[in-house]
Amino acid sequence: MLILNERKFIKSPFDNEAELEQVIIDNYEHIFGPSSLYLPKKKIKTSDGVGTIPDGFAIDLSSKKWYIVEAELLHHSVWNHIAPQVSKQVIASLQPISKKTIQDLAIDSYSDDEITKEKFQELGIQEIDVRKVLQDILEKKPVIGIPIDDLSNDLKEWARTLKYNVELWVINKFIEFKNSSNVIYQFPEEFKPEVDTEEEQGETNQEITRYDVSIADLINADLIKPNEYLIMDYKPRGGEQNRYEAFVHEDGSLELLGQKFSSPSYAAIAGIQDAGSDRETANGWNRWKRKDGVLISDLRERYLQEKE
Repeated sequence: MLILNERKFIKSPFDNEAELEQVIIDNYEHIFGPSSLYLPKKKIKTSDGVGTIPDGFAIDLSSKKWYIVEAELLHHSVWNHIAPQVSKQVIASLQPISKKTIQDLAIDSYSDDEITKEKFQELGIQEIDVRKVLQDILEKKPVIGIPIDDLSNDLKEWARTLKYNVELWVINKFIEFKNSSNVIYQFPEEFKPEVDTEEEQGETNQEITRYDVSIADLINADLIKPNEYLIMDYKPRGGEQNRYEAFVHEDGSLELLGQKFSSPSYAAIAGIQDAGSDRETANGWNRWKRKDGVLISDLRERYLQEKE
């Protein structure tokens, strides 16, 4: 239950799979990251011509990963519905004509949407290189991305048997008590999947993953000093360069613009919006840096290496 003053929001089931699909389309950056593109569903075919339609495709330009997206409700059978459906989608996605279809969808997004263009530009990808970058990403194995309303042991164990990486995110729905028209959707913090089979495979060598690391951990490891400032430079499209300084509290929270943030990403988006951008998400780990210029994402990698 969530409580806002006198109002209570109780956890509720999704009306249907279509509702969950639309929530993902409207908020995809909170799943796949701020440098991601979400591409609409499109029929693709296996080599024998069997058609299948994933709920969508996502491309994360930052991590250079691409996803077959299948939004699911747990009450659907893992063995009779989810597993065979995903298997067919993976086989179909590996066909050259399917990858060409996905690439064309991404090119259309780049041509038609200014926000998509900005994502490429922020990563230093020139227009002449867009198609090559997309082609290189799509040459990799797809990640099976499943936003879902809950998890079961069968689903997690099935995911861990696949030779393809699987990421599972749990999305919750809350409805205000006695006011069913007021709905809240809960997304994971920092784009963190509940299950990431690629990260789990790495746990044989280390006890924690990058998802588990916080600013407080970096403070305890003496990689960041409390009471110092982290800096972020940001220039909105058509605007002027801005520099933001976030004060680091001993508990790992960052203070910026008079507000404390437990997440570097929320602190980053606060600065980005203050600069005049309408962006809704940001990966703060790739934006904040110490005053010596070292990104906190690099400090996180150093921290993980020391834990191996």
